[in-house]
Amino acid sequence: MLKEYRTITEVAGPLMLVKCVEGVKYGELGEIELANGEVRKCRVLEVDEDRALVQLFESPAGINVANSKVRFLGRSLDLPVSMDMLGRVFSGMGESVDGGPGIIPEMRLDINGIPINPAARDYPSEFIQTGISAIDGLNTLVRGQKLPIFSGSGLPHAQLAAQIARQAKVLGGEESRFAVVFGAMGITFEEADYFIADFKRTGAIDRAVIFINLANDPAIERISTPRMAMTAAEYLAFEKDMHVLVILTDITNYAEALREVSAARKEVPGRRGYPGYMYTDLATIYERAGRKLNKRGSITLIPILSMPEDDKTHPIPDLTGYITEGQIILSRELHRKGIVPPIDVLPSLSRLKDKGIGAGKTREDHADTMNQLFAAYARGKEAKELAIILGEAALTDIDKLYAKFADEFERKYVSQGFDEDRSINETLDISWQLLVILPKGELKRIRDEYIEKYFPKEGYSQ
Repeated sequence: MLKEYRTITEVAGPLMLVKCVEGVKYGELGEIELANGEVRKCRVLEVDEDRALVQLFESPAGINVANSKVRFLGRSLDLPVSMDMLGRVFSGMGESVDGGPGIIPEMRLDINGIPINPAARDYPSEFIQTGISAIDGLNTLVRGQKLPIFSGSGLPHAQLAAQIARQAKVLGGEESRFAVVFGAMGITFEEADYFIADFKRTGAIDRAVIFINLANDPAIERISTPRMAMTAAEYLAFEKDMHVLVILTDITNYAEALREVSAARKEVPGRRGYPGYMYTDLATIYERAGRKLNKRGSITLIPILSMPEDDKTHPIPDLTGYITEGQIILSRELHRKGIVPPIDVLPSLSRLKDKGIGAGKTREDHADTMNQLFAAYARGKEAKELAIILGEAALTDIDKLYAKFADEFERKYVSQGFDEDRSINETLDISWQLLVILPKGELKRIRDEYIEKYFPKEGYSQ
């Protein structure tokens, strides 16, 4: 029989203080029963002798301190999991919201989980094809990697997230063992409707598990949403040997919820009012992704965040960059030009890309063409800036070719729309079609045998 406490002394925002408790543990799940019989969930946030500070998962409105009672359930928040989760849509608390039947669980897993022990990690080394040239060709995603997307307010990161979820695949005959876990935090109803409709329209929902926390849901629920997603991914990857791609959007909304709870607890704030432990908190989510020794499955993570004021030094992108292995950056300038998706390839980086490309993984010429494209695009951008300052007459003939290359690179390589799915071979072929703009003598980063084998004979086509 569970003990019930009528010793609620204070409710402050999303927090509630209960006195005279016994045997209550940190992270334990609880239920608050209101005078009218309504039951709301809560979680223990702090225990001090016989006092427990609990965090409400729902609105505190209507809680009468004198007439409400609390009971602690002796377990932490968990997620019922089974293979039936694929193709389903859940709330940020793991409850079915798609009108389908409840999940009959194979097991129940604590959503807090634990980060993968570094000694138990296997090195990421296999290619994941997203179908997006700017990622596959230049900032390659590797199975088991954590690769965030840094966006800004008003940029189309939602469409990019849906495109990656729809198109991503592993090659080499393991396509049937690939799944996507999609976690959305603090999004509008319109965005949620867009994601679900897009998944259903393309059939991608059949291999996806979707967790959605709406903007009008309690902010506290936002803190559990990414952990629900990672728990589902761990089950699919490490219990069912699947390769799982986890997409979390928008991490900025998660961090705002974290700041709200921290402020309610009257904690000393860190940078820009965010809690000083935000680095640790983000790491408890991000570090659950990866590959494990002696396990066939893997978890690859793409967290998406909108940088406040497009500031890369803001605490959220700054701390995310420390924990993860690179970043894909969306550019407002390219967005204004109509480049879709507006990925700025020069400041973007995938630290593990060298491990997932080459013969047997993508194609033998991948590394050389990637280095040549980076170099040529950077020089082309410099030439265009020089033309703005000094005029086009100041450019040499070769500079003009590089400037032309930069424009064509953005138009043909980076820009592909949100519906075009390019294979890695198609992406590499486009690379060679663009490199024809430059004289062969300028291709100093590509081995002669690759130039002989792949350089188009018919020249550049408009």
